[in-house]
Amino acid sequence: MLLDIIRGRDPVYIIIGVLVSAFAVFCILPIHEFAHAFTANKLGDDTARLSGRLTLDPFAHIDWFGALMILIVGFGYAKPVPVNIHRTKMKNKKLAMAIIAVAGPVSNLILGLISTLVYVFINNNFTADSIAATALFYFFYYCAMININLAVFNLIPVPPLDGSRILTAVLPDSAYYKLLQYERYITIVILVLLITGILTKPLGFLSGVISDWFEALANLIF
Repeated sequence: MLLDIIRGRDPVYIIIGVLVSAFAVFCILPIHEFAHAFTANKLGDDTARLSGRLTLDPFAHIDWFGALMILIVGFGYAKPVPVNIHRTKMKNKKLAMAIIAVAGPVSNLILGLISTLVYVFINNNFTADSIAATALFYFFYYCAMININLAVFNLIPVPPLDGSRILTAVLPDSAYYKLLQYERYITIVILVLLITGILTKPLGFLSGVISDWFEALANLIF
């Protein structure tokens, strides 16, 4: 987002992007984390609920550095929801963890699809010279992209991202715990790769593919 200013993007689009980034921090990320907490609670693990995380209150979920990353590069994160898979009712505890983990990215994809439907509807039914329609178009466009970006980013199979928890369903315990030992270093590497743009390019490509699919579906509807 802010990097676009340095690259010479139109200031109007930057302002809209910053507003959507704020929307992401205070609305989208809380929904993502709420989805984890809600799913865990439904599966019998009340750890998140007892920790005050079964809520849409953004201040219960915000990680301010992760929020800053959304503003700067469009990819970021919130505070992880605490989970104790041994409290779940499912016999397959690894599968329970994977289901809880995937709930967050799925919520982002649903929000991304809804946002895509809205901006495609605006684009196909309102004239381009309408300032209000143009502003709404770009707001929902950026909203769709941030949701898709968050889903793709969180599915990277390394700790502390959701993708690493999904790995619990397929990795032996010894291999997964070995991976967790390097979580701090992996986090630093990911942040460096994001800031330098090395990781944003392949993530952006994957996000673009999903965005194209959503747009194609929306155009079929509208």
